[in-house]
Amino acid sequence: MQKKPYPTKTFESLQVAEPAVAYQPAQPQNSSADGWDPNVPFHGSQEEWWEHFHRIEEGPFMSLEEYRKDFEAWKRKYHASRMKKESDANR
Repeated sequence: MQKKPYPTKTFESLQVAEPAVAYQPAQPQNSSADGWDPNVPFHGSQEEWWEHFHRIEEGPFMSLEEYRKDFEAWKRKYHASRMKKESDANR
């Protein structure tokens, strides 16, 4: 049995047109006011780094025990809502 070649069409006259709007690079949706760009490395002196770390440390702090208590409360609430959804779906 011989294979028959299937006819194919050539589209030599088909040309791709240029886009109607010129390419614009994407602008970040959440650009911060201080001009920080996460894609640009931060080079600074040791003093600048220490100042940065101290500002972080001055922020909200939660002890490990408080975190665990909040997490366990969230976990109980989450599992209870999942069980409620499953029981409602089975009815």
